[in-house]
Amino acid sequence: MALDEFVAELDQLAEAAADSFSLAIDASMLEELRVQILGAKSGQLKSAQKGLGKMPPADKPLAGKHFNQTKQRIEAAYALAQGRLDSAPSTQDTPCFDATEPGCRPRIGHLHPITQTVQELKDIFGRLGFSVAEGPEIEDERHNFDALNIDRSHPARDPLDNFYLQTARTAAASSKGEGEVSDGRLESPWLLRSQTSTVQIRVMEENPPPIRIVSLGRVYRPDTADATHYPMFHQIEGLLVDTDVTMADLKTVLRIFCSSYLGEEVHVRFRPSFFPFTEPSVEVDMQWGDGWVEMGGAGMVDPNVFRAVGYDPDKVTGFAFGLGVERLCARRFGITDIREFFKNDIRFLDQF
Repeated sequence: MALDEFVAELDQLAEAAADSFSLAIDASMLEELRVQILGAKSGQLKSAQKGLGKMPPADKPLAGKHFNQTKQRIEAAYALAQGRLDSAPSTQDTPCFDATEPGCRPRIGHLHPITQTVQELKDIFGRLGFSVAEGPEIEDERHNFDALNIDRSHPARDPLDNFYLQTARTAAASSKGEGEVSDGRLESPWLLRSQTSTVQIRVMEENPPPIRIVSLGRVYRPDTADATHYPMFHQIEGLLVDTDVTMADLKTVLRIFCSSYLGEEVHVRFRPSFFPFTEPSVEVDMQWGDGWVEMGGAGMVDPNVFRAVGYDPDKVTGFAFGLGVERLCARRFGITDIREFFKNDIRFLDQF
């Protein structure tokens, strides 16, 4: 065999091997091609090596050199193909995409349990004939205290029990000695409302009786956070003003509400108490496990509150109540610590 023929045969084999390796789509196919081309017993390169024995003695050194170069080229093409397959994503465990299958449903969030509770409370009282009223969270002293019959010596007005706001207007008036009213005080400071009773005052100021409203929203008190208290919490306040309203009406409404929200088996009790804005006043407790937990306060609207909004207490009567939304929600779902509502722990919130 002539040297030129031998060299041409080897070049053709190297090019064909590179093309074959590049077309391999998986490891098993590549292995079959390797045995076919580089096999030690019957591979194509092994068959080409037999041509060395037919070469003239003078051409054997060059023929052998070219054979080794061809073998290196083929092995390099094999290694390249092997690296390509190793780096490609495996399709063995991944099913083929089927455009006819339904898509994956995205994970959709839901309302916070307190928001869900607020909406349900609105629905229950709506069925009892109450409409929903809203008011500002930043209030003045008149609506938060004065109109609610809370006089200036009452401890509920203490700065340590409220979040008073030092506004630019108040600070400027104080520095200049301006903004004083008849008794020498500065104009009423602003504070974060400590109760949603402020909404009741605003509604009565703007509307004549009869009135039947509930107001729900955030209130703020500098309480130490524990299992049943938090500096910011939600409250539902109810107000009914009409003629011949009695304590029996108040107790009936609250019992119907409690059985509607917590079930017929819930036990409610009313304990005599005192609030400046109601007379007589009661604490509303609900049975929780082996004990009782205070849910809020209630009572008949004090005549001084009616006078503060321009109502005649000789012509109208009414009742008011205020309940903690977090405690109601916790009572319903058996949660022993209301701080869980404010931790934003997805594992906790996903249960609702």
